[in-house]
Amino acid sequence: MPTLRQLFLANNAQTTDFPLLLEFERAEGVYMFDKQGKAFIDLISGIGVSNLGHSHPYVINAIKEQLDKYMHLMVYGEYVQTPQVRYAEKLISVLPANLQSVYFTNSGSEAVEGALKLAKRFTGRQQIIAFHHSYHGSTHGALSVMGNEEFKQAYRPLLPGVNFIRFNEIADLDQINNETACVIIETVQGEAGIQVPDTAYLQALRKRCDKTGTLLILDEIQAAFGRTGKLFAFEHFGVVPDILLLAKAMGGGMPLGAFIAPHHIMSALKEKPILGHITTFGGHPVCCSAGLAALEVLIDKNLIATVAEKEALFKKLLVHPQIKGIRGKGLMLAVEFESFDLNKKIIDHCIANGVITDWFLHCSNAMRIAPPLIITAAQIEEACRVILDAMDQCS
Repeated sequence: MPTLRQLFLANNAQTTDFPLLLEFERAEGVYMFDKQGKAFIDLISGIGVSNLGHSHPYVINAIKEQLDKYMHLMVYGEYVQTPQVRYAEKLISVLPANLQSVYFTNSGSEAVEGALKLAKRFTGRQQIIAFHHSYHGSTHGALSVMGNEEFKQAYRPLLPGVNFIRFNEIADLDQINNETACVIIETVQGEAGIQVPDTAYLQALRKRCDKTGTLLILDEIQAAFGRTGKLFAFEHFGVVPDILLLAKAMGGGMPLGAFIAPHHIMSALKEKPILGHITTFGGHPVCCSAGLAALEVLIDKNLIATVAEKEALFKKLLVHPQIKGIRGKGLMLAVEFESFDLNKKIIDHCIANGVITDWFLHCSNAMRIAPPLIITAAQIEEACRVILDAMDQCS
């Protein structure tokens, strides 16, 4: 009889020749438990998904209640489905006044695809500006605006008319002109190793887009829902996007994404042609129920208020000669080392000793720290002890 691991390798598509092959039986709070009952602290939240931790009872209850009513009924946008309506209403209530219309998708990549289509359709323009070292997903359009050629070259030709500029460099903003449909930018660059822009830079970008009639798309797929210490990361910088991209933590652990825009922009998808963007499962009622419950907990329990002090505790504890620097905002941090080889050794040691962490796609010499927002000071101290010991062992 083959083991589950053997079946996984035989039957499930792999993305590398060296998957981690960890097997977990259950997860609760900040912990995941393997088949032997060993607990692992999840310091990466499933890459930015589990902001409330795993199996939050309020979210689980919302899922169960919706399951008793209905699941999929119809492709998105035709029927009035309570979970979609209530979640959109809640999102609009906590967003700036111009962001009025929510288009639900299944994932972040699909939110990117919809936003790029919307920007081109609304403006009638074809040029797109993206950023070096950016990450927006792996579908063809999302890949086209990724700023790392290593991950793109095997899939060309991609979308035409995409130009790349440097993140946080005001001089490059002159490349945005009257032919540019949109600028797509992560409010905080994630896979580049958590690069935080200057406030003056983002405000200059906003002004340049206004001057040229270019739509500003802010990708907060990783950064939103409290991770940076604000509900949405753009709140730190005094700018508001024309189109906002959400996913990951949006579904409370369920697959869900969205692009959000003003009514007059989103309406461009309704005509010439009609059905300008279609999804079958986007805004699945169970996912929307889970997402709404997660947002309610985040706000009602005021979890975001503790993020800054938890960031400070990580930075206070993680002091070691091996560390070249710690970047980030809130609980979206990157710990930089001399090389990928050293980083990987430290990560492997951490995993072996019960702390799950990871490296970044475009910054392989940095360790990701993005735990659930519910992590306690004691759990941070425990995780940091393991990380510091790993650095000692890997000297």
